[in-house]
Amino acid sequence: MAGKNAEKLPRKTYEKELLRLQTELVKLQEWVRAEGARLIVIFEGRDAAGKGGTIQRIAEHLNPRAARIAALPKPTERERGQWYFQRYIAHLPAAGEIVLFDRSWYNRAGVEHVMGFCTKEEYQRFLRQCPIFERMLVEEGILLRKYWFSVSDTEQQERFRRRLEDPLRRWKLSPMDLESITHWEAYSRAKDEMQVHTDIAEAPWYVVESDDKRRARLNMIAHLLDSVPYHEVPPPVLELPERPPSTGYQRPPRDLQTYVPDHTTSL
Repeated sequence: MAGKNAEKLPRKTYEKELLRLQTELVKLQEWVRAEGARLIVIFEGRDAAGKGGTIQRIAEHLNPRAARIAALPKPTERERGQWYFQRYIAHLPAAGEIVLFDRSWYNRAGVEHVMGFCTKEEYQRFLRQCPIFERMLVEEGILLRKYWFSVSDTEQQERFRRRLEDPLRRWKLSPMDLESITHWEAYSRAKDEMQVHTDIAEAPWYVVESDDKRRARLNMIAHLLDSVPYHEVPPPVLELPERPPSTGYQRPPRDLQTYVPDHTTSL
């Protein structure tokens, strides 16, 4: 795996390999569907570590009915009164489905713990229960993959700066993200403690060096594909039928419908 100081991967090399890997992801999805498999992929890491961009590249060419992104908002008042894992269980995959968790139940071991959004008892209970919960998922036959995206403090700071200046990405930056800068070491300790308790043989953590987003995406996707024993499923044989002869249908006059104005004429 490339280190943090590795030269940035050239765009042409990146795009060529990304297309190849995305083609394999489509094959993986078809295998999941045909086998009735269930795949969970967890994406965790610091803010601006590159999780969202990687998820977008994975899902880009997949069928959204079978490959879902789960990015849960903060819990409602009712959810806060549930067992902690309960609201995540509702998003687990059924047979033939893939779920990509853009952050997950590990919020309790990260932001909730560091920012004081949960009690010490709730945090300790999570560290005890999480390995049990994940072993249950694996025992049930679910394929569970967990990735931690690791970004350096200087690179994170630069990405925050770019988001502040880019109106298309400004929404990605919240006051909580900026506050995380002042808690860098606390988040580091929380991550270390989390992995001590939850890096289990049945569901190990895999760390993705993400200072170079291109390398991170390719490395993570390639690893995911290598970790699943999928094979290519022959597609159904389809033939384009002949269009039947007209039976006299005529489209209604254009002035009876409202059309979108041709914005391109002003370009």
